[in-house]
Amino acid sequence: MPRMSKRNKLEWSFFLSENGRRNYNILCRHCREECKQSYRAVIIECRKYASKRGKETS
Repeated sequence: MPRMSKRNKLEWSFFLSENGRRNYNILCRHCREECKQSYRAVIIECRKYASKRGKETS
């Protein structure tokens, strides 16, 4: 795995884990959309994810 430059590390700092690799949220890992969120973020709204426990809006 190639090393990241200082500029890339600063840019990706919210996504980097303790071992220096990019980590995405569990719900975003296998998603094919480009709107990946960090593992540190709490997903409030995602256009592809709909919770089964959530209320339906009709």
